[in-house]
Amino acid sequence: MIEAVIFDMDGLMLDTEKLLAQFWMQAAREAGFPMELHHVLGIRSLAAIYAKPHLQGIFGEDFDYERIRARRRELTAAHIAAHGIEKKPGLDALLCYLKAHGYRTCVATATDRERTDLYLKQIGVHHFFDAFVCGDMVTKGKPDPEIYLTACQALGLPPQNCMALEDSPNGILSAHAAGCMAVMIPDLSQPDDALLERMAACVPDLTRVIDLLELLEEVQDGQTQCI
Repeated sequence: MIEAVIFDMDGLMLDTEKLLAQFWMQAAREAGFPMELHHVLGIRSLAAIYAKPHLQGIFGEDFDYERIRARRRELTAAHIAAHGIEKKPGLDALLCYLKAHGYRTCVATATDRERTDLYLKQIGVHHFFDAFVCGDMVTKGKPDPEIYLTACQALGLPPQNCMALEDSPNGILSAHAAGCMAVMIPDLSQPDDALLERMAACVPDLTRVIDLLELLEEVQDGQTQCI
């Protein structure tokens, strides 16, 4: 029985993954490294302890991960200050549905707590969430399962009673390893066959999560035999 829904943030609730990709590439190229989109896709939702050696394995030990990431954050913050943040379609409808139907909610994001609070308050959805687990609140980030296990503990529920919504492969791997029902809403890329084996469903947008939850309720009530 699904009693809670756990949300990733960037690329899932916020249309910010395109900004992260744009400004990772710009920051890296300013430092003399020819970063391309496929390099950025490989580090989506990837914790710094994994992203740093991954990028240095591509570009060499001279790739100053901390300095380039700081520049990427600077560029992203300037863009958001000037243009605001775009919500992903269906976010408000899904959050209202979950609240009305008694589901608990949590955010599980690689972003630090300060920026998580800032962004979610800015788009007017912060108050919908019962708990927050952010990148600076765990030892190991995605794809390690720690962040989802911590989120389940914060909700007071076992992982099998929690649905996890993710847009990235590393997020799906984290949620699946924790034992949550992993559901993907793709953003910048589609899942491959190996990733599909680790998720319960893949839906095109957040509004379809409502359909999925209602179908699960029908299964639990014995009204249908399959999903």
